[in-house]
Parts: sequence; structure tokens; C-alpha cells
Amino acid sequence: MNTHVPVRGRHMTENRPSVIARGVAFSFHLLLNKIDGGLHKGTIECLLPDGSFRVLGGRGQGPVAHLTVLRWNAFLRLARGGSEGWYQAWQAHEWESSDPVALFEVLMRNRETLGNATRASALTRVWNRLNFWRHRNTRAGSKRNILAHYDLGNDFYRLWLDDTMTYSGGLFQEPLNGEEKLESAQKRKVQELGKRLNLKPASTILEIGCGWGYFSRLCAEKGHAVTAITLSPAQKLYAEQASVQLAAPPTYQLCDYRDVAGQFDAIASVEMVEAVGQTYWPTYLDTIVRCLKPGGRAAIQYIAIADDVFEAYASSMDFIQTHIFPGGMLLSESRFRALAEARGLAWEEPTHFPAHYAETLRRWRMRFDGAVEDGRLPIGFDERFIRLWRYYLMYCEAGFRSEGITVAHVTLVKQ
Repeated sequence: MNTHVPVRGRHMTENRPSVIARGVAFSFHLLLNKIDGGLHKGTIECLLPDGSFRVLGGRGQGPVAHLTVLRWNAFLRLARGGSEGWYQAWQAHEWESSDPVALFEVLMRNRETLGNATRASALTRVWNRLNFWRHRNTRAGSKRNILAHYDLGNDFYRLWLDDTMTYSGGLFQEPLNGEEKLESAQKRKVQELGKRLNLKPASTILEIGCGWGYFSRLCAEKGHAVTAITLSPAQKLYAEQASVQLAAPPTYQLCDYRDVAGQFDAIASVEMVEAVGQTYWPTYLDTIVRCLKPGGRAAIQYIAIADDVFEAYASSMDFIQTHIFPGGMLLSESRFRALAEARGLAWEEPTHFPAHYAETLRRWRMRFDGAVEDGRLPIGFDERFIRLWRYYLMYCEAGFRSEGITVAHVTLVKQ
């Protein structure tokens, strides 16, 4: 016997989307159609504010990402602001994901085929370029840009970097298995850079952008005369204190790379060139030529973005440039190499290891999350900053996993 009693008058009490709401949903479904058409690798399973479920992509191998969009406004921010708009939507809790790294990776793996679907609008790109110009890396601008990032405090960075205080990609044993300590990977990276310099006893070494001094200390321990420069007073203080027990510690200077005097047997520069900016790449390379003795060698660790998207990247201002590294600019490897070779610097033995950087970033994020969970974050960093920093680490990890960006070593030889 059927005992079900229908509810009468339900049509009057149900909340039905208004005409405006249906129109808004329809317009954003058109954007989703465009994104769907551009996803040739990987899948995004998407739950939308109207309760509907969509599968975007799924036509080729790649990560499977899960996305819950809580407000349609998230797509409006994406359409207007690209990666920066999508970050703003994250801060506003307009979308969430069980694994944002996978979501970012799917989008980055499809960077060519997506075209402008996930990039900022033309008007926003113009505004972004004007804003980027304000942060250009003149001498005064470089100092402001560096202080904005690195002087967050040594106590902050100490919480989630490894004991070497190295803020650059490590070089792990292969195959990567997650077991090797990060300190070991950082030491291997430094040793590989040292091998490229072909150092003789008591060589003179210039380090451009010394960070907290790990590379310079290891070189000084081997009896080399090291001059290391930085624009960060906090880094300089830490590096000096960490090397005080050495018989002949490095000479640390607050100095712009353009103002270095003298010549050296070798130069090292680890992930500093990204803070130079495309306009100043020639000046940076001119400094290397000027400061290297004839036949001298420079070992560079650099981060580069794929050439196929460099023009679009360089014509705007993305999330990283807006919030993390003002004035920053990833390299176009082909363009930078051409500039180096035009100056008589031979480009030798480039070696790429993006998966290693992705693993480094995963380790940093785990340490950062642990510090937050344990309440060890220094006073003054609020929840909004915590979300920013976590987003930054995940965003970068996905970039290296997708190989949309890469990290590499190269030796430049002054001919």
C-alpha cells in the first residue's frame, strides 16, 4: 500500500532562482565551456553554486582536481584578474578544493590551449603593467622590493626553511622518494654549483644574492675568499652571525649587484636573477662579464617560465608579482641565453630539475603548516597572511610539477 502523502503547495514555498540569477549562472557556464574546451590534459570536477556538477576536460591524462565554487563571483574575479583574481576569490572563501595543487597543475599544464580563458582582461593587463612599472628594479626600487619580501623576519623563515636557511630549490637523490632530508638536498645543490666553478685553492668568489649565507660559508670553510652581497639587512646580519666561527669568514656587503667593484675567479648566483627584471637582464650579465677574470666561470641557478607563454606572462602582472615578489620576473631561457652569448659568455651544461623544486616546496609547505598548527608563527601574522603564504607555496609547487616553470643550473664561461 502506498502511504506517501504528497506535500501540497510546495511550488509556492520552494526557493527558485530569479531570472537574474539564472542569467548570471548562464554567463558563467559560457566561461566554463571555454575552459572545458581548453583542457586537453587532466580533469576538473566542479561543483557550482547553483548545485550543478560539471566535469571539465577529461580528454587526456593528467591530474584530477576537485573544485567547489561557493559564489559565482569567483569566476567574475577570474575573468577580470586572471591568477590574481583567482587568488582574491580564494581569500574571500569563494572557492575551495581538497587539493589546490592539483587544480593549479591542471590549469598550468593546459596553459597553451586555454589561451586567454584564465588570463586577466585586457584592461586589467594594462593597469597591471603600469603597476609593475612602479616596482621596476632601479637601485632604489630593488631595495624596496627585496625588503618587502626578505625582511618579513629571520624568525619567520627559520620556522619552515631547513637548518641551512636555504630559500631555493634543492637537488634530491633520484628517484625522488620523499625520504631524503631537505638539508641533504640543499647541500648537494650547493656542491653541484661549486663543481661548475672549477675552483682552485684560495679562489676569489663573488656571490650575487647570498641569502642567509649557506653557499658562501661552505666556500669559506674550504679556504676560498668570498665576497657575498645582499640588499637585505636581516639576511646580512644572520649570515655574519652564522659565520663568526670561521677562520676567514666571507665578507658580507649590503650592495646592489650593479655597484660591485673588482674582479673574481668565479661568481655564483642562486635564484637572484628573477629579482632583476627583463629590462635589467643585460645589466646583470654585463656585471658578470665585468667582474669575472678572463676564463672565469659563473654558476647560475635560475627559474624560467616556458617560452610559449612568456609574452603573455610578461605583458601582465600575476599573483606572485602582485603579492610575493614585487618587481620579480621569471626568465625566458632562450632570450636570456641569447643576451649572455652576445656578451661572450659561453652557455654550458644547462641542467633542469623542476620536480626537485616541487618536492622542496612541498616540504616547505608541510613545515609551514606544522608551524601554524602548533602556534609557532611569530606574533603579527594573521589568518589572511597565512592563507596567502600557503596559496603561494601551493601555486609554485604546481608550476614546477606541470613544468610550466622550471629551475636549472648553467655555467657561464667568460671567453
